Amino acid sequence: MIYALAALVGLHLLGELIVRGLALPVPGALVGMLLLLGALSWQGRTPAALVRVGGTLLRHMMLLLVPTLAGVMVHAQRVWSEGLSFLAACVAGAAVTLAITAATLNWMLKRAARRTSPREVAP
Repeated sequence: MIYALAALVGLHLLGELIVRGLALPVPGALVGMLLLLGALSWQGRTPAALVRVGGTLLRHMMLLLVPTLAGVMVHAQRVWSEGLSFLAACVAGAAVTLAITAATLNWMLKRAARRTSPREVAP
């Protein structure tokens, strides 16, 4: 399990190094997640230890968001002064996330249906 956690942290750090080294305008965590996606796609399966670590992190996601919420509260005056654009960004971000999640789920369900459908046997 420690190897799975080390892999997640290592890919995050590698993503940060890539972003800073190439001066990319994206978060390093995003690049790290794309590297993880590529590694899992190449491997063709998700290791059990990574499933356990990921499940634990997801169960405690609210604890991971506390520093972000505290940061927002520190800058509450700025949030209030730019409230409309902040609200628009939140709504648009949620809508884009929902649309991409729905499209991904639709694609995965179609893919699973193709795999489980009975294959025709040539006479």
